[in-house]
Amino acid sequence: MLRKEFEIQGCVEVPVELSEDEFWNKFIGFIESNGWMFGGGINEIVDDFYINPDGTKGKCVLDE
Repeated sequence: MLRKEFEIQGCVEVPVELSEDEFWNKFIGFIESNGWMFGGGINEIVDDFYINPDGTKGKCVLDE
């Protein structure tokens, strides 16, 4: 079967009250509702810093 893929590079700005889990569920719901598949991950960014799994600030995205 032939398939076509797109690589996504970017960020999505959302209201501050939207949690990562809520965003992820909406995003994956959109993908799946179209019969598509997604392979990848998610990183939360607050004030230009990645947020580590333990909630602490990680590396600055501007350093990339």
